[in-house]
Amino acid sequence: MIRYYITDRHSLRSQSVLDSIARNLQAGPDWIQIREKDLCARELYNLVQAALTLPNPRNVRILVNTRVDVALAAGAHGAHLPSDSPAPRLWRPQAPPGFLIGVSCHTPAEAQQAAKEGADYVVFGPVFTPLSKNSDLTPRGLDGLTEAAAATTIPVLALGGITEENAALCIQAGAQGIAGISLFQARRPSGS
Repeated sequence: MIRYYITDRHSLRSQSVLDSIARNLQAGPDWIQIREKDLCARELYNLVQAALTLPNPRNVRILVNTRVDVALAAGAHGAHLPSDSPAPRLWRPQAPPGFLIGVSCHTPAEAQQAAKEGADYVVFGPVFTPLSKNSDLTPRGLDGLTEAAAATTIPVLALGGITEENAALCIQAGAQGIAGISLFQARRPSGS
């Protein structure tokens, strides 16, 4: 199961986003998406560079939301695109081998299209009502997640209202992983 932390420095109360990334590099997710959309390119680049220099004993992959240019310039492990972005295959010629490109999807058809356009994975949601932000999208539920997972052969990660309690239901519904903000920012690894 892939565990995927999406950052949101505005919802952190007592630590910086870099501290949260450092904590999660030690225990927690397999991938971390730096999703700080309001940062200018230089500030985002500096944050990604700083995150990449942190101790990373589990080889967690660091991805950048939307800004493929910043991800490539900083040496990140991948990028995550909104559903209305240019196709992932258009970025492949610039990307190094192993560079992950994921796409946000809200319908099974979008998940299928993302796979056809060269995505390595999709984040599907919201499955449940989001915990960390408001969404105009109606929750897709476990049935919608099952349909999305069946529509493609690439990994589908469940997003939106994911908790430790309902994560297993998402995997049973066909997701290959779970993604979230609150799930990883709120928890403390054992021993801390």
